[in-house]
Amino acid sequence: MIKKRVVILISGRGSNMECLIAACADPEYPATIVGVISNRSDAAGLTIAASKGIATFAIPHKNYETRSGHDAAVHETLRSLAPDVVALAGYMRIMTPEFVEKWQGKMINIHPSLLPKYKGTHTHARALEAGETKHGCTVHFVTAELDDGPNIAQATVPVFENDTPETLQARVLVEEHVLYPDALRKICK
Repeated sequence: MIKKRVVILISGRGSNMECLIAACADPEYPATIVGVISNRSDAAGLTIAASKGIATFAIPHKNYETRSGHDAAVHETLRSLAPDVVALAGYMRIMTPEFVEKWQGKMINIHPSLLPKYKGTHTHARALEAGETKHGCTVHFVTAELDDGPNIAQATVPVFENDTPETLQARVLVEEHVLYPDALRKICK
């Protein structure tokens, strides 16, 4: 089996990244992780990925005067790794339309809501404030519009009366850890 090359972009601890790495450890899984890039040099996920023998790259956005300058540096690193898929896993940067266009159709993201509802941040609090009875997560293709690309897969959780943003987030995260590897498998086949 020819495995698809995947590069993961992170900004923090990388729990979804860890699930993708674990999935790729299965010889029957159709992808392999060839690199992890972070916009923060202190991202805990870089240490985790390096401990698994995966090439890591810190490209701090603070080192660039413009968003497009940072995106150009990330693009060059991606180009050198030649991924078939770029998987955003807690990558907390809004990318320029020019960058997104270069990776259109190859870049996916996991978002903690049932898109198209609750694009952006604070999704769990917003779902609770709106009185939702269900919430969840979505894997989607990345487009120039924030959290607006075509959906690949979704998972739902019930919203309980006594939920807080933190309890709801914890339940959604459990589903993210199952959904993302399944969605990546789907698009790599």
